[in-house]
Order: sequence, then C-alpha cells, then structure tokens
Amino acid sequence: MIEENCGCMKKKILVSTGGGDCPGLNAVIRGIVKRAYKEDGWEIYGCIESFNGILKDEVEIVELTPAVVSGIHVKGGTIIKTTNKGGPFHYPVQQSDGSWIMEDRSELMKKRFKNMGFDAVINIGGDGSQRISLALCQMGIPVVGVPKTIDNDLSCTDVTFGFQTAVQIATEALDKLVTTAESHNRIFILEVMGRDAGWIALHTAVAGGAEVCIIPEIKYDPAKILEKINTRYNHNEGFCNIVIAEGATSLDGKVTGKDPTAIGDSHIKLGGVGDKLKFELEQLGVEHDIRVMVLGHLQRGGIPTAYDRILATQFGVKAFELVKESAFGRMVTFHHHNISSVPLEKALEKPNLIDPENNYLVKAAKGTGIVFGD
Repeated sequence: MIEENCGCMKKKILVSTGGGDCPGLNAVIRGIVKRAYKEDGWEIYGCIESFNGILKDEVEIVELTPAVVSGIHVKGGTIIKTTNKGGPFHYPVQQSDGSWIMEDRSELMKKRFKNMGFDAVINIGGDGSQRISLALCQMGIPVVGVPKTIDNDLSCTDVTFGFQTAVQIATEALDKLVTTAESHNRIFILEVMGRDAGWIALHTAVAGGAEVCIIPEIKYDPAKILEKINTRYNHNEGFCNIVIAEGATSLDGKVTGKDPTAIGDSHIKLGGVGDKLKFELEQLGVEHDIRVMVLGHLQRGGIPTAYDRILATQFGVKAFELVKESAFGRMVTFHHHNISSVPLEKALEKPNLIDPENNYLVKAAKGTGIVFGD
C-alpha cells in the first residue's frame, strides 16, 4: 500500500489490468517493471482489480519491484487481479436499502491520482478498457494503453497477446474431439470464445482440421451445415467436427446468451450457441449422435505460449518508453512486425473483424473444404 502525499521525488506509474484475464498479462507487467528499473528515478505500482484499487473507499495499490515480478512471465492470469465490473465512470455503490447504483468516481480517481504523486497510468485491456483510457486522458490524466484480448478484435494491431495461447488450447481440445468423434461416429460441436470476432474459431478450425467453422461475421444456415454433415457419413459410418464461436448467429440473427446478473457488469453472458445448433440440426432430421463441448474459460487460463510471452514483453517495454517520452493518449501496437503506437482515438475507430469475402484464411479454409454455413 502507498500513502497519500508521500513526498516521494521519484516518478510513479500506476499499472492496471482490466476486463477478462488473458495469458501474457503478467509478462506485460514484468516488461514494464524491468524496463523501468533500468532507469533512475522510476517506481511502478499495481492497481488491484483494474481501477477499482484506486476507487475503493480503502485504496488497494501495491508496489511492483523487480523482485515482485521475477518469474511471473510464465504464469497465467494477472498478479494485480482484474475485473470487468465497475470502473471510474460506472462504479457500483450499494445503498442503505440494499439496492445498487452506478456512481461516477472519475473525479475522485483524478484527485487520488494527483495526491498519491502518480505521473502516468498504463492501462492494459481490451476495447472497453481502452475507451476508459481515452476518457481518462480527456480528463487530463496521462494514460498509455496496452491492447489485450484473446478475441484479437482490436484494430490497429495485427495481433494481441493471449490470442495464440487461446488458439493453441482450443486446437488441442479439437484434436482430442476428432479421435473420439471418429471412434463413436459422432458429430462434435466445439464452442469457443469470440463475441463479435471469429478469429479463435477460424484459426482453430484450420489448425485442427474441422469440417465446419461458424463465426459471428457470417450468419449460418443450418441446412448448409447439414449438407456438409451428409458428405461425412456413409449410412451410419462417419464423423464430423464443428467449431463455433460463442457470438455466432443463425439466420434469425439472435445472439445466444443470458442477461448479466452481477452488479456492475453490463455484458450479455454469451453461451449456448452450440446447443442451439445441435437443436437446429436435430430439427432438420439429423439422427447421428451430437455432442457439444463448451471450452469456456479454459481458453483464458494457463501458461502463455512463447509467442505471447515475447509479444507481451515487447508491449510492456514499449508502454514504459511511451510514458518516458510523455507520449500519452496512445496505445501500443504490433504492425508489420514492428512495435509502435497509435492514438487511442484511432485504435478505437472500428473493431478488428474477419472480412468473409477477402480474408486470406477464410479463403484457405474454404479451399480445404471447410464450410461456414453460408
């Protein structure tokens, strides 16, 4: 913990990890700290549970030293915790009658940020987190953003750390389903993450040799999928593997999920589209045994791949260097094998979605016979 008005002459950076956890977050934190301590006069602090650490009535902020971050690059999750609930502009506060309201605590954050002697914020997170970065920057708080999402749906960066690990986990799962599907003459539906973008599903389908890939960018027709299934069976002999993103929709255009119930969380809880597809296929007369596997949060956990550790470390180093240069209001990017940065406004202009007509991997997938249900 640190005290207000500590009188410390060193420059201080507050680091936050927001949104869903992601393999590689700890590698970013380590990269920031190790790069900062190569310079004189810098201290790094972690804000526990995203910005909630500085917004709580009892502030929760911890110092991050080289000793604290030693070896954390191989660990999943984030040592400073994360959350997708609350935030500076919508902080949940319980009333005396037990009800909850959303309170704007952004001015409180700005005051505490100043009183604690912080010079900058490095905010690691996805689209929602970077919109908070932009809003804070517009309030006068010096912010640098680091893109984080396993969905790979942030524009201006070719790839985000955590994505490759998620694809690896999903591909290993599909590899296992292929063998059991073949052994039992079954249809397996693997539901993977991907709210608006189908990058995980697409890469997993190609890497794992699926017969069908269903992504949010292409509305699927169950009848088209049935046509593919029929080519995989000779009477009752055969099998078929389908990868579907959680945000995929059939021709009705309805996303499958539940309204949020957690206080401060406004996101629809996606899930169940695999079961929906199973029902649709059975309604069309499919009699083969269909099983659904929802991979869920397994894709977020565990040890990050070497690729993600390297990318995350580069992001952390670059983020500190942007702070050192006072290049605030920018987000770190990876573009054409170069680590650079762009203004936050540009980073948030549009999401990074798959172009069904022109994407090279969609073309390659169709070239190998993978069906997308269109």
